[in-house]
Amino acid sequence: MGVSTSTPEKGIHVVTVDFPPVNALPVAGWSALADAVRTAGRAPEARCVVLAAQGRGFNAGVDIKEIQADPNRALLGANSGCAEAFAAVYECEVPVVAAVQGHCLGGGIGLVGNADAIVASDDARFGLPELDRGALGAATHLARLVPPHLMRTLYYTSRTVGAAELRTHGSVWRVVPRGELRAAALELAREIAAKDGRLLRLAKAAINGIDPVDVRRSYRFEQGFTFEAALSGVADRVRNTFGGDGAVTE
Repeated sequence: MGVSTSTPEKGIHVVTVDFPPVNALPVAGWSALADAVRTAGRAPEARCVVLAAQGRGFNAGVDIKEIQADPNRALLGANSGCAEAFAAVYECEVPVVAAVQGHCLGGGIGLVGNADAIVASDDARFGLPELDRGALGAATHLARLVPPHLMRTLYYTSRTVGAAELRTHGSVWRVVPRGELRAAALELAREIAAKDGRLLRLAKAAINGIDPVDVRRSYRFEQGFTFEAALSGVADRVRNTFGGDGAVTE
């Protein structure tokens, strides 16, 4: 349980998240994930990082029960941890391939929205249930996956969208049966890792430099409204109606 890193092939580092039952990450988990991704990307031999998860789904966002137990400390920690984990993926020195199965919700959208490529299983579902959880945020990252009006509709309704539809929008590279997900992600990572390492790092920096939106600044702007919701009391009122095992809605 936790965050682990492996090197299954030369030049490829796999960072795996495992927080049963649904991969709703506690504050410490977000910080550990950020550290693991940054460390993997800095490794001199690294050419590509694969971000993966064990269990039912890829990511169910923050641990709502942790926030309910200690709202002020946990909210501050989760917001800081999420911001750092999302930034670690985006700023990773080499390309990041996200391997997504099952649910990818809330903070999961922040991770895959900042990845360089996404490979998904055919049962993968993506969405932001934030308005049902007394929170806001990650519209910045959802906007990198779907067109603007679809992003707004998904955000306001808390609906999810499947991997096959995201592929039609060009944000998912490949959709495969769940049992083939790891192999498909490694296949793409292997193709990337075959390139010159120095050129890959220059390419990553160059592509980030021409992005029209500063994702770190944009997400931090969104988080200001999360704090406003918390201070006004509306966040607690909505959050306390939730009694699930994390942030997952299936």
